[in-house]
Parts: sequence; C-alpha cells; structure tokens
Amino acid sequence: MDVSPTHGAAPGETILPKMDDKSQKSVAHSSSDVEKQIRGPPEDQLHRKLSSRHLQFVAIGGTVGTGVFIASGGSIATAGPVGALLAYVFVGTLVHAVMQSLAEMSTSLPVAGAFTQYASRFVDPSLGFSMGWIYWFSWSLTYALELTAAGIIIQWWNADLSIAIFITIFWVPLTAVNFLSVDMFGEFEFWFSSLKVIALVGFWIFAICVNAGVGSQGYLGFKYYDNPGAFAPYLTDGPKAKFVGFWAVLIQAGFAFQGTELVAIGAGESSNPRKTMPRAIRRTFWSIFLLFVFTIFFIGILVPYDNESLLIGETNASSSPLVIAAQLAGVEVLPHIINAVLLTVVLSAAGSNVYSGSRILVGLAEQNCGPQFLRRTTKRGVPYISTSITAAMGLLAYMNLSGSGGEVFNWFLNIISVAGFIAWASICVCHLRFMDALKAQNLHRDTLPYKSWGGRALAWYGLVFCTIITLTQGFIAFVPWNTKDFFIAYISLILFAVLYLGHKIATRSKFITASEADLVTGAFHEDSAETWEESPRSWWKKVMGVLF
Repeated sequence: MDVSPTHGAAPGETILPKMDDKSQKSVAHSSSDVEKQIRGPPEDQLHRKLSSRHLQFVAIGGTVGTGVFIASGGSIATAGPVGALLAYVFVGTLVHAVMQSLAEMSTSLPVAGAFTQYASRFVDPSLGFSMGWIYWFSWSLTYALELTAAGIIIQWWNADLSIAIFITIFWVPLTAVNFLSVDMFGEFEFWFSSLKVIALVGFWIFAICVNAGVGSQGYLGFKYYDNPGAFAPYLTDGPKAKFVGFWAVLIQAGFAFQGTELVAIGAGESSNPRKTMPRAIRRTFWSIFLLFVFTIFFIGILVPYDNESLLIGETNASSSPLVIAAQLAGVEVLPHIINAVLLTVVLSAAGSNVYSGSRILVGLAEQNCGPQFLRRTTKRGVPYISTSITAAMGLLAYMNLSGSGGEVFNWFLNIISVAGFIAWASICVCHLRFMDALKAQNLHRDTLPYKSWGGRALAWYGLVFCTIITLTQGFIAFVPWNTKDFFIAYISLILFAVLYLGHKIATRSKFITASEADLVTGAFHEDSAETWEESPRSWWKKVMGVLF
C-alpha cells in the first residue's frame, strides 16, 4: 500500500503530538517497543473489539439494576418525591464531572483497568493499589449480591425452592459468557441491557397514562406533592428535616449511579478508542441520567412517600415502586411482568460485574499491583485467570443460606456503595494531576483527542462533593453514638486507608511529580484504521452530538 510521507512517523516521536490533520498517523516506533515490553507478549494482551455501542451498554448493564427498580422506593420514602429527585439530580452532576474527567484521560490513554492505572501513574502508586483492589472487591461482591437477588426473584413465584438452586443455575452461564470473545460478550450485554431501557420507557408511558386518569385512582396530577408532601421529614421535624432527608439519600443515589464509570474499564478493548470512547462516555452518562431522573420523577407522582410497601425490605417485585404504582392503579398482572424484567436486570448486571472485575485485575497486574499471571489471556483475548478469580467470588452468595448471612451482606453492600464515591473522587484527582502533567511536559490539552468540558473547575467540583459525601454519609451513627452503625458506614473507608498505608509502608512509594507522570505507556497510536471523532456538520447534529 502506498503511504504518503506526511503519514509517516519518525522513530522516537513523542506521544500526544499536535495533530490537526485527521488523516495524519502518529506511529511512535520507540514508544511502541516500550509498550510491548511492559504489556508483555501477544498472549497477555486484550483484543480491541468493543464498539461504542458495546461500551455504552456494558456500563448500562452494570448500572441500571436493583438500585432504580427496587431501592428507589426507599429513597422516596426517606426524602419524599422532590427530595429524592433533587438528590438523584445532584449526584448526576457529580457523575457528569467524573465522566468528563474519564473521557479526557481514557481517550488519550486507553488502557486496561483505566482509572486504577491513572492513579498509579499520575498521583501515587499506593493510591492506584488501594483504589484498584477495593474497587475490584466491591464489584466482585456485587456479583455475589446479584446472584442472590436472582434467586430471591425466582422465589417470588415459588418460595419453597432453595435459593441455592438458582445461585448455582445462574452462576454457570453468567460465568461462561464472560469467557466468550469480548465482542460476543458486548453483544450479549447490548441485548440484555436493551430490555432494561425498554422496560423503563414502558413504565414512563404507563405513568403518564395513570397520572392522566386511566387508573382506578382517577386524575392524580401532583396531589401527592401536597399530601403527604413533597419532602419527607427525616429524624427530625421542621425545615432542616428536608435537607437531612435529601442528604441521607445521596449515598443511595450514588449506589444507583455506581457503574456509570465502567464504560472506561473497557478502554483497553475499545476499537478506535479516540472515536468510540468520547461517544460512549457521553451517551452512557446521558442515557443513565435521564433513565434515573425520569423514573424517580414518575414514581414520585404515582406513589405517596408514606406508602408502607416502600420500606418492607424485600428485594423482589413486592417492594418495587413500579409494582406498587401498578397496584395502586388497579393493574394486577404487572407484578409478574416486573418480576420477569427484574430477573433480566440482575442477570445483565451480574455479567457486567464479572467483566469489570476481571479487567480491573488485569490493570492491577499491568501496574505491578498484582501477580503477573493475572494478565494471561486466551487466543480470543479473554483474561481467563482474572475472570475465573472474579467469578469465584460470586460463590460468596451461598453465605445467604446461613443465619448471619444477611448481616454480612449488609456490610458488603456498604463497601460497594462507599467504594463508588471513593473511586469517583480518585478519578477527579487523577484528572487534575493529568492536566498538571500535560503542562509540566509542555503538551497542550488542545492536542488531545477529547478535552473535558469544564476542565479543572469541574474536576474540583466532583472531588470536593464526593469527598464530603464519603465522610458524612454515616452521620446517623454519631447522634446518638452507635459503634456498630459507625463501622457499617465507614468500613469501606477504613479498608481503603489500610490498603493505602499498608502499601505505602511496604513499598515506600513516592508521590509522582507532574514531570515524572507517564503519558506514554498505553497511548493508542493512530493508524489507517483509526479515525478521530468527527464534529457534526449541521446544527441539529451538533445538538445530538452533545447529548448523545
């Protein structure tokens, strides 16, 4: 093939050069050799086969789950319809800050494990170690919880059957699908996640009809905003109860949104990352944000916050606010439909849990924070050892059969929830250090494949509020003091601190200066098969490009 001289790259060319011509190649031969030495032989490398569509729905699969289909009812009961809606919108703005930070870094450095590697390379190896392992632990535990939820959902139809039967039945195929080639797994997640989106959009249409008077209650409008009220009193009475209820729901909203960042976990397996990553990250955020906000809004106008069924503590269709809304409207068959949808919801989420956890382990191994055998892959590019270890954690679901299993799993749930805010805060720190490194190494952000909207200010916004929420989410343990509640609320933060300090003491790692930050390893070199994200030509395409 004839290649124009302007498309060549001289040996020793630096990464992240100024590239104004979309057809220009930047094949940096010397840095490619370095990357091969670090990443290892081909059998230790992931395959770049995930499209923008795959990345988006893998993240949707891991995010849209029981948090919105079931736990959203508890949020409304705690803060009221408006309080819960404001909490989800506020946390959504924090997620937007995190996703913008991720977009800028992952398009420039699309590596396995994504932000766990960024922490080691831009901030401190100890931060990358502690952040990576607690994040892997949280997602592997989530796999066990989703398997348990799947069994409970089946028990809704037949309570006499042991939950262990269904844990086993679902563990086998969900683990097996993660050993398929990554593009086949991406298709699996695409179709399963599509069912979630269709179900929620169907609920919106149902809610509009019921609110207009189709149900047995007649026209509703916003009457539940007046009686029992738009805000629920929480722990106290008076105006401050509104804020307290709102703040108490933030951790629940964070749990619901957790997983949005998974779109960047697949950066190392993304085809044409400079084009697919910005599009996937933008579409993922807006898809999940709109799905959550509209669903919370419609639940709030159909179900009063003092409905006792919202807080019965079940994890099947009986406590789903979607089902409660249907029951209040006099629709009897919908609980069965919702329960079937919930089954697909948790199965899709469980599949994403194994995928995400295994790629985090690969990233930890690549940054020497884990054994090197975790990088081993099959001929199809599947990290079979990391996948097996992550899938094995799903067997902890059998703990639910013991008498104390429920209490243990509540501790696990808190690790999962707070670990998400720790990860989000760390991502914002990584982005701030990434921008410092660019400046110190005389590289301009204008040359990057994607530049974060809001830049440094938005990253600081995400960092400050994610940190505040992490430190204050257990406030109910302080007045009056309750030792058990304190450890339940802060066990993940304590575990994170232990991992960080333990690694710091053992390795005596030093903080990375901006001039030392590694902006080379893992950078994706453009070739003739890769294109830059093209700017929409017409004004309406520009609008759609910003939103989706």
